[in-house]
Amino acid sequence: MSIGMIVMGLFIGFMVGLTGVGGAALLTPVLVLMGINPAIAVGTDLAYNSITKFFGSVQHWKQKTINLKLMKYLAIGSIPSAIIAVGMLQLFDSFFNNQEAVIKHALGYVLILVALATLVKTFMKGRFESNRIQLKPLEEKKTLTIVVGAVLGFLVGLTSIGSGSLFALVMLYLYRMSPTELVGTDIAHAFFLVTAAGLMHAGIGNVDYLLMVNLLLGSIPGVIIGSTFSAKIPAKPLRAIMALMILISGLKLI
Repeated sequence: MSIGMIVMGLFIGFMVGLTGVGGAALLTPVLVLMGINPAIAVGTDLAYNSITKFFGSVQHWKQKTINLKLMKYLAIGSIPSAIIAVGMLQLFDSFFNNQEAVIKHALGYVLILVALATLVKTFMKGRFESNRIQLKPLEEKKTLTIVVGAVLGFLVGLTSIGSGSLFALVMLYLYRMSPTELVGTDIAHAFFLVTAAGLMHAGIGNVDYLLMVNLLLGSIPGVIIGSTFSAKIPAKPLRAIMALMILISGLKLI
């Protein structure tokens, strides 16, 4: 057991519970900046995320707040794309021996994207609440949904980041849903996506199971504590600070 990793898991879980900002965007860059191999950081984070998303998915399934059809179309694009991304990482490692550099740069750019997405969602949410695309039925947006899933799924397989934040922003813009249905669909889809990508990483030895257990020991109580405090602390300023922290992490990795 590593006390340092448990405390880090506690802090990240606390911030996720407090702000709702995705844990991967906080955890993966911290692990990389601490000197952990980027491939191990990505693989471990995906496996860790799979477990945390599972409990969230079960809760939303019970509450019937998952849009199953939308989740299916997103997954048709995202899961194969994430698997391809992991396979490409292996090819880069085998032929060019530059896997670490590829992951670090991809992480940096995706973190910047996530930071901007978080700021947009925090301060400009009202502008997304009504547009012509939202009014179209889901069947008319089937191809668009699969393509969006494929693009973002590739980024998740490559970096472990964006399964919540980027997909949530796209869903907010493209589909008319209640806030609880949006969150439920996002978490359920993210569970299948990070599980598929995590299994691929586990298969090639990119998951540090002891590290994952240490992080879970800290993050589970952290999320509960953070969620308790979230009703008492204004969310917008905190999300803005978190977005700036993610942005700085991204710039450091490029």
